[in-house]
Amino acid sequence: MPAAPYGLLSSIRSPQDLRDLTSDQLRDLSLEIRSFLIENVCQTGGHLGPNLGVIELTIAVHRVFDSPRDPIIFDTGHQSYVHKILTGRQDQFPTLRQRHGLSGYPSQAESEHDWVENSHASTALSYADGLAKSIRLRRQSGTVVAFVGDGSLTGGMSWEALNNIAASDDLPLVIVVNDNGRSYTPTVGGLARHLTGLRTNPRYEQILELVKRNVSRAPLVGNVAYDIMHGIKIGLKDVLAPQGLFSDLGLKYVGPIDGHDIAEVERALRQAKQFRAPVLVHCITRKGNGFEAAEKHEEDRFHAVGKINSTTGEAVGGAAGQTWTDLFSEELLRLGSTDERVVAITAAMVYPTGLHRFAQAFPDRCFDVGIAEQHAVTSAAGLAMGGLHPVVAVYSTFLNRAFDQVLMDVALHRCGVTFVLDRAGITGPDGPSHHGMWDMSILQVVPGLHLAAPRDGSRLRDALVRSLTINDAPTVIRLPKEQVPLDLPAVDQLDGMDILLKTEQPRVLVLGVGPLAVTAVAVGQRLSDQGIGVTVVDPVWALPVNPALITLAADHDLVITIEDNVVVGGWGARLTQELRSADVDTPVRVFGIPQAFLPHGGRGELLKEIGLSSQNIARNAVEAIVRADEPLEEQPTRG
Repeated sequence: MPAAPYGLLSSIRSPQDLRDLTSDQLRDLSLEIRSFLIENVCQTGGHLGPNLGVIELTIAVHRVFDSPRDPIIFDTGHQSYVHKILTGRQDQFPTLRQRHGLSGYPSQAESEHDWVENSHASTALSYADGLAKSIRLRRQSGTVVAFVGDGSLTGGMSWEALNNIAASDDLPLVIVVNDNGRSYTPTVGGLARHLTGLRTNPRYEQILELVKRNVSRAPLVGNVAYDIMHGIKIGLKDVLAPQGLFSDLGLKYVGPIDGHDIAEVERALRQAKQFRAPVLVHCITRKGNGFEAAEKHEEDRFHAVGKINSTTGEAVGGAAGQTWTDLFSEELLRLGSTDERVVAITAAMVYPTGLHRFAQAFPDRCFDVGIAEQHAVTSAAGLAMGGLHPVVAVYSTFLNRAFDQVLMDVALHRCGVTFVLDRAGITGPDGPSHHGMWDMSILQVVPGLHLAAPRDGSRLRDALVRSLTINDAPTVIRLPKEQVPLDLPAVDQLDGMDILLKTEQPRVLVLGVGPLAVTAVAVGQRLSDQGIGVTVVDPVWALPVNPALITLAADHDLVITIEDNVVVGGWGARLTQELRSADVDTPVRVFGIPQAFLPHGGRGELLKEIGLSSQNIARNAVEAIVRADEPLEEQPTRG
């Protein structure tokens, strides 16, 4: 790392090094960190905008609190880059989000300063509640800091935690709210539409915005709900004084304050720390602060970027092909244009899931509910009950949070809801919390559920069209995070399944789910080259298991399944169960993701590491066939 541009930053190896810096040095350090982030993240990709907005705030937190003795918990964890820089990891930033490199989220393996590896939103307050209670019960010193924001307060779990935190008036807990008005995109809300007439005093304006973005998204608690709504009804301005909402919950409130003013933030944090009780410090920040290209990027202020020019913010490299998300976005718009039943729902991810085109064309038919997946799914059930066909677009990993709603609110009520799971399978650089490797295992138990994993663009179009005709059960369509490959045509079809390769005297049935159908064909070609006959099939619809597949498996000596889902409870396991239930004893070899938390890294790298390469799978198949062909050893006779 060059010494000249980062002379002050290069001297910061731990939070202790911040203690003696003057106000001028702190200002210079903030500028150096900003330049450092722009230079490095533009080269690696990552969450740039959120971290540019928390530089001064993070410096102030580390000057007031003693990490790691005082646990600092980020919500969500993508706001932790500055924290990583200040805790001795700046030299590792060229490896950000790369295999064996620096994680894009807090990581216990990296540093004792990282308490929680949280990158699913709205969890920090619950962690903090438990940690603070532990400190109190064990009579230890220390204060827990919950660093929440970037939309995380739109999640109902945050407000469940606040309700419990407020019941304990002696918890050593400081809640730092990074209020930048956005999660991925501008945070949405409805209550503030009714508050326009109250905004006559500038002192109320910022707290009203906080109420707009957060309280209107959460179940309001008891008397607080009555007081706020009653105040709106009769026009009492004092019900919304800045401290009112949180003090009525039982929380002390400090703010709102300028989150880019280190001295002001420090004063507020020191005041909060002295209480030895739950205190909320409300800080106003600007996402993408100090990078003109980010500040002008209205879509998401460079929430997450690939490799971009550090001056213009434009993407670098050659023109990228169409992604699965882009193709889904186009197709949903096309289908919605001809079918007024189609509505769309997402959880604070309009742009990342590709719903922006639909939202622009049909604003009344697209609903962004904030970081509230459970509500999104049950609301979708209600829309289906009302005669519409909702399409719920979320990341695969985030649907984990709404399993109960899929099972009990959608499937039990036989509601026709389509779930489009973006980032299904191994996603790459975002690590264990973002790999979409659980959904097929989790959703296996849902009665009546239909699941498709398209291998190419044509299959995605077909799956979306068919999903809109299923009005009595949930339908799931899995999409990976990568570019759409060229269409892989079928050489034949069998009862709705696509046969991709077939040779003479087939002995091995190779089944590839989704994008790994390409791998299945490569496996089949390798086996054919070894003189072993094969049939390679894409089931097209993985669930329910096609009865014709059971019959086909019975006609082969070995079945190979390939999927980018965990093998435990995955599709291969489900097929094996179906075969045994049908008294088909053909051996099955299941290839998928091991039951482990996979690290971050390139998709290709990780697939190879876990054995999902055509070479490895073909070798295993050959060995299995060779063993099956070995004559049984002559057994000794008893005399």
